[in-house]
Amino acid sequence: MTASQRAAVARFRWWLGLFWIGLVLSGVTAFPLLTELRVLVDVLGLDRADRSVFGAAEGIVTWVLRVRAGLEDVYVRYPWLAYGTDWLAFGHLAISLFFIGPWIRPAGSRGVLLAGMAACVAVIPTALICGQIRGIPLGWRMIDCSFGVFGIVPLIACYRLLSIIESTGSDGPTAEDADGETKKRRQ
Repeated sequence: MTASQRAAVARFRWWLGLFWIGLVLSGVTAFPLLTELRVLVDVLGLDRADRSVFGAAEGIVTWVLRVRAGLEDVYVRYPWLAYGTDWLAFGHLAISLFFIGPWIRPAGSRGVLLAGMAACVAVIPTALICGQIRGIPLGWRMIDCSFGVFGIVPLIACYRLLSIIESTGSDGPTAEDADGETKKRRQ
């Protein structure tokens, strides 16, 4: 493996790791939604603050307080509905597992990367259409769309690096190859 291929593999793994961490964090944070909203409201002092001090952000403040109140009501009256966000969290964690293979063996991972990019693109119409149907404010839908926009960046970077990684025509380096190269450089 050439030096440029080793460097490309390192950059590939950095970008993919960044994407993977984002996917896992967005999954893990879907479990404690009510707790997170209560903490956000407390930290920002939204319950006791004069909303006029927020100016243009007043709509977001109102939305956060409304969502917290809704979740508190649902968790008391219909706690099983939270099971849906538990499955959302699980889905993020399960999807993240598909990116372990490309991290170990970048070459040949085009299909996984393309599927990930397609999912990132699909976030946008899903947030815009379903959010409109469910009465989600446009600003919040834009935040949801940003997951697709920011998520696709590392995947595009990885996809572009594949041409360097696969330039030998072989399967490319594995995690063991990279570890072996690291050991050789240390000696």
